[in-house]
Amino acid sequence: MTVLVTGASGLLGGSVARVLAERGDTVRTFQRRTSGVAGVEDAAGSLSDPAAVAAALDGVTAVVHLAAKVSLAGDPAEFEAVNVEGTRRLLDAADRAGVTRFVQVSSPSVAHAGSSLVGAGAEAADPARARGEYARTKAASELLALSRDRGPAAVGRRASLKVPHQPSEPDFQRRSTGDGFSVVAVRPHIVWGPGDTQLVERVLDRAASGRLPLLGHGAALIDTTYLDNAADGIVAALDRAEAVHGRAYVLTNGEPRTVADLLAGICRAGGVEPPRWRVPAGIARGAGGLVERLWQVRPGTDEPPMTRFLAEQLSTAHWFDQRATHADLHWRPAVSIDEGFRRLAAHYGGTAR
Repeated sequence: MTVLVTGASGLLGGSVARVLAERGDTVRTFQRRTSGVAGVEDAAGSLSDPAAVAAALDGVTAVVHLAAKVSLAGDPAEFEAVNVEGTRRLLDAADRAGVTRFVQVSSPSVAHAGSSLVGAGAEAADPARARGEYARTKAASELLALSRDRGPAAVGRRASLKVPHQPSEPDFQRRSTGDGFSVVAVRPHIVWGPGDTQLVERVLDRAASGRLPLLGHGAALIDTTYLDNAADGIVAALDRAEAVHGRAYVLTNGEPRTVADLLAGICRAGGVEPPRWRVPAGIARGAGGLVERLWQVRPGTDEPPMTRFLAEQLSTAHWFDQRATHADLHWRPAVSIDEGFRRLAAHYGGTAR
């Protein structure tokens, strides 16, 4: 295949591009800066630029869309412009270019309303109940992408989707090429590994400075996904797109651990002491709401130290049934959580902070 990977300057996007290139696919990446991935063609540009998007899609047969605004706080208009309108622009151009497979990389937060998720499946994305602007706009963009699915060579018809509240796209039928357009959504959950600045580095920095508490007893069970597994799972979804089109899948290691265990594993791998002090979950949620309001008035230079969404993620269970993911995508994680911790420790070389 000739595959366009958006957002390949990020850790997960770069890993996906690398897996595709190493197995022999022709890979082009699209983002504002170079991807740094060997063996791929970088196309610099923004999803806000229709001409750049069209040029990046020239000759492409498949798309893996990872580019997004990812943050715990920020201007709602920016989330909407990048995550929803950028996805819409990419879908429009991909269909005009004759792309036949499209993988929308989403997030389990699109179906998380704040309560515990215990053995959950890929429930329908729900922008109205999603927590925070990132989750809300990712939910909207997932529904938008799945609404465009026509399946393999589904000329003149639209495949029935397993998601409610599909957005109305009256112009799309006139724009479409009429050929197959298989869309699948994949929701990797809490991706981590060597080089991760979003989770691992923040955990280590805050633990080293004594700013990382456990919420409650740290006993909530949560799923995570080691980086290599997430990349392989996304590629598996691309390969299986024509068979599983129109569906969404949550992707995890399938090894729920307590929050305390996960934080301790990351900290020990990075050479810092795990968190010992605790904050009641209710107090953390209240503080997170206050921080969110303060950030709206005077945003900080980094991510806020706490938000309501983050407090919920650290104090409620969220782990997922992976049977459908394994069966439908013909994929299973190759790297265990414990092996991931060993690789993380090797990355940091046992250097104490």
